[in-house]
Amino acid sequence: MKLDSSIAAIVTGGASGLGEATARRLAGLGVRVAIFDLQKDRGEKVADEIGGRFYEADVTSETSVDAAFAAARAAHGIERVLVNCAGIAPGRRTVTKKRDSGELLAHDLATFQKTIMINLVGTFHMITKSTVAMAAAPPLDADGQRGVVITTSSVAAEDGQTGQAAYSASKAGVMGMTLPIARDLASFGIRAMTILPGLFYTPLFDGLPEAARTSLAASVPFPSRLGRPDEYAQLVQSICENDMLNGGAIRLDGAIRLAPK
Repeated sequence: MKLDSSIAAIVTGGASGLGEATARRLAGLGVRVAIFDLQKDRGEKVADEIGGRFYEADVTSETSVDAAFAAARAAHGIERVLVNCAGIAPGRRTVTKKRDSGELLAHDLATFQKTIMINLVGTFHMITKSTVAMAAAPPLDADGQRGVVITTSSVAAEDGQTGQAAYSASKAGVMGMTLPIARDLASFGIRAMTILPGLFYTPLFDGLPEAARTSLAASVPFPSRLGRPDEYAQLVQSICENDMLNGGAIRLDGAIRLAPK
């Protein structure tokens, strides 16, 4: 797929972190970018800076998503690229012992369900709503390609750490549905790929002390640093441009394998 002004893209979670870097890179190539996010002020700022559009959207809400898609398509036409970066990463152990009393507490179901709803169900929701429109659009090339969807999993899908049961389950689900979705969409000329980022410098790390960030960076075999969001965006670009990338999951992690904690 050639990325230029003839292509429209939607990036969820595009107001910050990996999504923001992706929105900026795609826009820099001339792509007409729409950002879907709940961070209205930040999302509008990024959209203004890249010449794109922002739409407030909750990926778990059908009403919200339908309205955002309708507005984005009215402005840019049917998207041919969908990048899913929206997600949350709560930390909680399956069983926790309170320090003061020794009382044992079960992982609350609400946090687990919310994580699955946003990270996994929300991702699938976006994919099916996007690709039903892509499938009806005219092909872009002689191969009959109509679009590409890229989802964000995590290395935690394969080596989740202590306290990451909900997060790892959601990201493993994202990775696990990639191949069947690619097979479902093959007859329509739509590709599906997943990226598993390792330790990337995103707003999640802003609250950590410098010593903690340095320690995490040193745990990456090579290069021994935190990933830069634009390196994620660069892989998004490569997936879009290489038509044989389909149905797979790529670790983008500097060879790290997460320790238990």
